[in-house]
Amino acid sequence: MTTTTRAARSKSTKPAYRCAECGWTTAKWVGRCGECQEWGSVTEAGQASAGPRTTAVTPVRSAARPIAEIDVDSARATPTGVHELDRVLGGGLVPGAVVLLAGEPGVGKSTLLLSVASNAARGADGRPRTVLYVTGEESAGQVRLRAERIGALAPTLLLAAETDLATVLGHVEAADPALLVVDSVQTIASAEVDGAPGGVSQVREVAGALIAAAKERQVPVLLVGHVTKDGTVAGPRTLEHLVDVVCQFEGDRHSRLRMVRAVKNRFGPTDEVGCFELSETGIEGLADPSGLFLSHLGAGVPGTCVTVTLEGRRPLALEIQSLVAPSPLANPRRATSGVESQRLAMILAVLHRHAGLRLADSDVYASTIGGARVTEPAADLATALAIVSARTGEALPAGTIAVGEVGLAGDIRPVAGLDRRLSEAARLGFTRAVVPAGTSAKAPAGLQLAEARHIAEAVELAEAVQDPARTRRRPAPTS
Repeated sequence: MTTTTRAARSKSTKPAYRCAECGWTTAKWVGRCGECQEWGSVTEAGQASAGPRTTAVTPVRSAARPIAEIDVDSARATPTGVHELDRVLGGGLVPGAVVLLAGEPGVGKSTLLLSVASNAARGADGRPRTVLYVTGEESAGQVRLRAERIGALAPTLLLAAETDLATVLGHVEAADPALLVVDSVQTIASAEVDGAPGGVSQVREVAGALIAAAKERQVPVLLVGHVTKDGTVAGPRTLEHLVDVVCQFEGDRHSRLRMVRAVKNRFGPTDEVGCFELSETGIEGLADPSGLFLSHLGAGVPGTCVTVTLEGRRPLALEIQSLVAPSPLANPRRATSGVESQRLAMILAVLHRHAGLRLADSDVYASTIGGARVTEPAADLATALAIVSARTGEALPAGTIAVGEVGLAGDIRPVAGLDRRLSEAARLGFTRAVVPAGTSAKAPAGLQLAEARHIAEAVELAEAVQDPARTRRRPAPTS
């Protein structure tokens, strides 16, 4: 045997290591993945094989059937009793489905799932069930106090404070629940796997065992997941691939509004958003959350403008406020809250260049009402008009909204879903909408459209409503 052959055979028998996050493999263990740069995600994947493997054939217990003959009644979704959560899930919980709800600490994940567990135990659909709530973060007494505060005490709601996976599975075996809630998956550990709770191997083992139990018993499982500092779900990426539904729970600590959006959903849409209001008595769904984002619906106030954004498929009207004040600094301040600072800087440059609005010696502040966050370009026009109103000190007419994207050339570009935005504005009582020119959207009853092709034209349209006799010449672009 030559030296080359022995080296090749020796190399083929070395253990292979695989990254749990991206699947990258290496023949030697390393602390950091060479592909995704994740620390501690490389684990042993077994012995590398020099040739193809053979798998024994196992006789099937039931023959494959035509897809049209499959019974779908057992896969129907059951409502949770929380309408806003049912909207996100696609109608409710499917038997055997595993739902992962992730969010920042204190956002209200445990409160929401405790309400869902209580509704299921009482029988939101008219059939009381046994529900098992497993907490690994709090004591049973703490959860009991929260349940009493939000009115979630139900006779068939069982509570267990456990952190051992085998014990949790024992509770499932003994209680045989119709719904299982685990808070949280990062606090449960298995004695058969090395590593601390919340580690990559532990989270994978715990999630795999709970998913297997859910599929075997046809029991829906709700898992609470932690998030990292950048907002992603903590633990291995395979956790999101294994579960059926991944929901993100979002909200500002200083706001009552909470939003749940589906990042992954095997049973429904991923463009729906559920809105909730968090209070001392618990968390409640908001069928019409637009009122949280409006403060001056009936009267015009200088420096404010209302727009309609789309959160998934749901239109939300929100108010953008701006303040322009003389600055004593060489570099004036540009501060935002709920508005992206990059978008504000771009809009200020467009207003200076194409609308003749000089703000180089002024501090500019832009904010939203109710803790809402504006991320889509459709709010550009409303932000620009709010800044113009704050600069001139003249309020926009009451009942006016603005929807449109502002380009660097000063043009007003069309936005998606304009029909739904205008319908929501008309429902809330608005009477005039400044929109991009050339749109095919039809104006709802009671809403007048004012089309603008350029940012300077949009400013003229907004100001002309206050004084129809006033005519303004478009200011010459400044350098």
